[in-house]
Amino acid sequence: MKIYFPLLLTLLAYCAAPAEAQSSRPKLEGMWSDPPATVVGSFCFFACTDTGIERLNKLLDDPANDARPTGQLIQEAKNFEREYLRARLTPEALKLYPLDPLQDPGYLQCEPWGLARQMFAPHQLEVRQIGKDRVELRYGEWAARRTVYIDGRKLPTNPKPSPMGYSVGRWEGETLVVETSGVKSNIANWPDAAGSTQHSDQLHITERYARSADGKTLLLTATMEDPWSLREPMVLKKIWNWAPDQKITPYDSCERPAQPTKGAKP
Repeated sequence: MKIYFPLLLTLLAYCAAPAEAQSSRPKLEGMWSDPPATVVGSFCFFACTDTGIERLNKLLDDPANDARPTGQLIQEAKNFEREYLRARLTPEALKLYPLDPLQDPGYLQCEPWGLARQMFAPHQLEVRQIGKDRVELRYGEWAARRTVYIDGRKLPTNPKPSPMGYSVGRWEGETLVVETSGVKSNIANWPDAAGSTQHSDQLHITERYARSADGKTLLLTATMEDPWSLREPMVLKKIWNWAPDQKITPYDSCERPAQPTKGAKP
C-alpha cells in the first residue's frame, strides 16, 4: 500500500518559492477550519511531526500492512511519534507526562486554553490583517484572539506572562512569520491531546503560516523552544482547510463537572 503526500509537498514548495512568484497568489486572510479529509489530515488533526509522517509512510508502504485498517496504522504512527516526543522532554517535564486529561483546568474550571494548546486546536482559525501594523488570529475554541504586531517592533525582553503571550511578526512574501514569548506556564498539547505535558513561561514559539498554491489549505510550521520542558527545539505542523462559509460563535457551552456532595461516599 503506497501513499503520497502531495499536500505537504505542494505547501513546502510554495513556502520555498521566491517572493515574486508568490505575488499573484491569495493572501492568508479569511476563515480556515478542520484539516482535509485525507490520511495526513487525520494524522495531523491536532499536530504532527515530520518524524511521525515518515513513520506513517513506512507503515503504509509495507506490503505486510495491506490488510490492516488505515486508522490502525495512523494510531501506530502516532504512538511512535509520542515516544519521539518523550525522548525530547526534560526530566522535569517527564514527571508530568502524560498529564491526566481529567485534571485539565479547561475541563475542571472551564479555563481557556493557553497558546501552546490553542494554536493546534482542530477547528476554526480566522486570519485578519488590521491596517498595516497588526494581524489578528481568532480561534473557534474558546473564541480566543491573538494580536500579532507587524510594525517592525521587537519582542519585549521580559513581557508579563499571559495565556496567549506577546507576538510580533512579519511578511515574507505570502508567508506570515510570527515570534511569540511571554506565554504563561500551561498545558502544551504537543503533538496531540493524549501526549500533553507542561511548559514553562520561558516558551518561545516561531510560527510560519503559508497558503497552498491552489489556496485550499493552510500549513503551520511551529518551532517550539523551552529550556524547562524541551531538551532541544521541536518542530510541529498543523493543517487547515479553507472554509469561507464558517463563522466563529461565542464560546458559551463549557460546563464544569459536577462536584461530589460533601460527606458523600465516593
